[in-house]
Parts: sequence; structure tokens; C-alpha cells
Amino acid sequence: MITMAPWAIDPETSTKTQEEFVFRKPERTDGNRVHSLIESCPPLDTNSSYCNFLQTTHFKDTCIVAESDGEMAGFVSAYRVPEKENTLFIWQVAVGEKARGKGLAFKMIQQLLARDDLSDIRCIETTITRLNKASWALFKKVDQANGNLGEVSLFLDEEKHFDGEHDSEYLYRIPLKQ
Repeated sequence: MITMAPWAIDPETSTKTQEEFVFRKPERTDGNRVHSLIESCPPLDTNSSYCNFLQTTHFKDTCIVAESDGEMAGFVSAYRVPEKENTLFIWQVAVGEKARGKGLAFKMIQQLLARDDLSDIRCIETTITRLNKASWALFKKVDQANGNLGEVSLFLDEEKHFDGEHDSEYLYRIPLKQ
């Protein structure tokens, strides 16, 4: 659980933690900054800047921006799975170089799940390639915080789905504590 500073702002708009991160919903004007942040975070796949603008507009209620000293420090893109409305699929987690090693990715996910309009989320899902150690560590931490009930299965196979042009993606499904 994140310890909120006494001067914390309502989590529905933005919040500030003792580490001086401000968490908020993305805005249309964040699209290019999100794109630049993701480009600076290999091995994340870079999507078009247009995709990032859609994330900051159409999906703003399920995405989160973290800022520090006016700079974008992190971004999580997520969406409700259409067939499973109580499942939040976390698409990408990007943390800028200056903010790494401070637990920001975990804090962003916690802040996102703390939003009132996501209170019905019962499970999170994400996909991770085998060699993405940072993502495995992050989602194992999320799983541990929720009782270690997560399950991993093959989602997209390197050969069958990507014709050998992308590593296999493994689905990590984590039920959330209520």
C-alpha cells in the first residue's frame, strides 16, 4: 500500500507521494511525451504516436501518468478487456531512466487500481516476453501483493503467431484481493 503524504490530492484527479511523484490521468497533450518515453524504454514495443494519442484520449480512464519536477517519469497504458469487463489488461509500463529503481511502476499500478471508476476490477492481465526481467519482477510483486494466485500461460507464440519476428508473449493473469 502506498503511504500518502498529508498534502495528497484526490486520487481521482492527481496524487502526490512522498517521493514527489504526481499521478494523474493522461491528457491529449501528453501523446508525444508518452511516445518519447516509450521509445526510451527498450524492450518495449514502440507504437505509432497516433496510438499513444488514442491512449491519452480514448483510454485515459484506464491509463496513468506519473510526473516528477514537471517531467513525465512514467506511464501505464491499460484497458478493460471487452469480453471480461472486470479485467484490466495492462498493455505497457514505461518508467523513464531518472525514475528507475524507485518502485514507480508498482506505485503507478496501485494508483491506477485505486481509482473509484476501476473499483470493479477483479483481475489484471498482462503479456510479457520471456527475457523481460523487469516486467516479470514487477508483476510477480503485484501478484505477491495479491496473494500469489497468478497464473502464466502462452498467449502468442513466436512462430505460430509472429512468424519468428517477435518473441513469444506469455499471459500473466493476477486475481486481485478484494
